[in-house]
Amino acid sequence: MSYLDPDNPEIQRPISNTFIVISILVALFLNGLPWEGIWLMLRPDFVALVMLYWCAHKPLRVGIGLSWAVGILADVADASLFGQHALAYTLLAFGGVILHHRLKMFYLRQQTTQVFVIFALTYTVYALVHWQVNGYVVWTYLLGCLTSTMLWAPLSITFQAVQQMRADNKVS
Repeated sequence: MSYLDPDNPEIQRPISNTFIVISILVALFLNGLPWEGIWLMLRPDFVALVMLYWCAHKPLRVGIGLSWAVGILADVADASLFGQHALAYTLLAFGGVILHHRLKMFYLRQQTTQVFVIFALTYTVYALVHWQVNGYVVWTYLLGCLTSTMLWAPLSITFQAVQQMRADNKVS
């Protein structure tokens, strides 16, 4: 499990564009699930999670432009204010692309604290847009920031394992 130890890096085969697109589409689907009650407040932003992962690990393939386009799709799918998710995902991607060397330098546990700050800024953008449109801030919406951060480690481990499986299958 070299992805848990930055001092022992492994060379991995490049991930296919198809896998990146499928992971983003699955994240859009998960964001569209009907959440209710307390689960709606705790709902993680799966698209933000996946976009941050790809921006941090493949910044030359997934960047600000793709994040903006996916944000527009998320706005349409969520029937929210047009541009709200696009703005938030663009800022998230900027943070992921700028900090991608820094994130890879840390252990997975330490990455989680860095990711929390990026998610907190993203959710703050959601709250500010909601405040400008509706005149009040929904503070419980920021709970999704915590659940998104808690999902960073499992998502990273899963995506790294998929990349490693591809490398192992090619060698065999």
